[in-house]
Amino acid sequence: MRNSAFHRFHTGVLTICALAGICSGALAAPFNSGSTGADGAFNPTQNVTIDMPASGIFHYTSVNIPAGVTVTYRKNSANTPVVILASGDVSIAGAIDVSGKNAQNIIGPGAANMPDGGQGGPGGFDGGRGGAVNQGHGAQGMGPGGGRGGNYTASTCSGQPQGGGGAGFSAGGEGNYCIRNYTNAADMHGTGGVPYGSATMLPLVGGSGGGGGAGSRDGNGAPGGGGGGGGGAILLAANGTVTLTGSINASGGKGGLPNGATCSWTQGIHGAGGAGGSGGAVRILATSYTGNGTINVAGGAGACRDNYYWGSGNGSIGRTSIETLRGGTLTFNGLPTISITHVGGVAVPANPTGMGDVSLPANLPNPATVNVAATNVPLGTTIQVVLTPFYGGDAITANSTGLTGSFENSTTTASINIPGGPSVMIAQVSFNLTLAMGNALSVYAQGERVERILMSAAPGGQTRYQLVTVSGKQFEVAAVVLASLPSA
Repeated sequence: MRNSAFHRFHTGVLTICALAGICSGALAAPFNSGSTGADGAFNPTQNVTIDMPASGIFHYTSVNIPAGVTVTYRKNSANTPVVILASGDVSIAGAIDVSGKNAQNIIGPGAANMPDGGQGGPGGFDGGRGGAVNQGHGAQGMGPGGGRGGNYTASTCSGQPQGGGGAGFSAGGEGNYCIRNYTNAADMHGTGGVPYGSATMLPLVGGSGGGGGAGSRDGNGAPGGGGGGGGGAILLAANGTVTLTGSINASGGKGGLPNGATCSWTQGIHGAGGAGGSGGAVRILATSYTGNGTINVAGGAGACRDNYYWGSGNGSIGRTSIETLRGGTLTFNGLPTISITHVGGVAVPANPTGMGDVSLPANLPNPATVNVAATNVPLGTTIQVVLTPFYGGDAITANSTGLTGSFENSTTTASINIPGGPSVMIAQVSFNLTLAMGNALSVYAQGERVERILMSAAPGGQTRYQLVTVSGKQFEVAAVVLASLPSA
């Protein structure tokens, strides 16, 4: 996800008679999931259903779900995704289940009108209700990609009730069987839900519900089946290693079967099938990832998919992302900055001109101390200071100690030998981006994926941001481009 290796960027910012100082920012530090550890270690020994807090966020020190143990979650009132943060390692040999629920099958004529759709997983959305008997329309599934409910109409589909449309997510949901064969009908319902969201999974959102099937045309018949619930959404972030040898299930629920839980034809009393919910979203962020476990974000199956006219649509597949650290962490919630504040005890001006900004005494002892200040950079980050003599000569480098203080305001020092005469000094670090973030920034790099971001201060103290692509090309972007991006 990020790279702790330094990238030299030789743009002068602040020149001084014996030394030049540059403000250059970026960050390279151990990945920080953001867990406070307040919830301690999570070590369930048997199947458990957990009530989600209002925020949906769990702050663990570590997570260990052994084989044979399944962890499920009960939605909160805001229906937030499940967010599991760990300051250590995460091991899942058992299962985490945030899948959408199947809709109830309809048990023959006389069943209750308008059966409910399946419930969505946490962060996902419920399926639409089935249509009532005597020509009742099915309800649309919930969520931004909810499948449309089936229609009861005598003008198309040979007068039969239509099945519901499958929910969309990463792709569009499938329409019911009749619509696939009579696409020119103006009064068709039961169409599949639309795609939504983005490959970056920002914001994190779950799957949508499938559409409900229409009810039978006979008042003594059966209602339509409800739509399946959308798979839930889960973010798992760990400072250490995520080991998955078990499973994470965020699949969509199946649509409800009509007419005695079968797809057989019964004249006049047949309701239409409910459609499948779309799969959910699983995003993993960690220093490293290992294991051959399963992540399931499949869409739910539509009931009676290809049976005559009342078959319903399948839900779309969901989204997954596994992003591993290569050293460092990145957040754009307040752009990180870094600046040289003092060299050998002499203050650097707040607004350097780039020419003769700091004069050092001739008898200054070596190595000299360089003071660096930072904002929005993780504590413990080390900064590299590079000094290049103005009139030639080899560059001199030194690494600082780790930053101390607070995330919003931290400091560190480095010791470096300073030769006589003018020099240019650079304080620098660089980091690699997640694949998703790099792809999102490619629009500013002629379509090429961005691998790293470099920050430096231009002459006069203005901060510059440059994107470095996988082929090494560099493109400068405005700060607002990065400031508008969500957290990685």
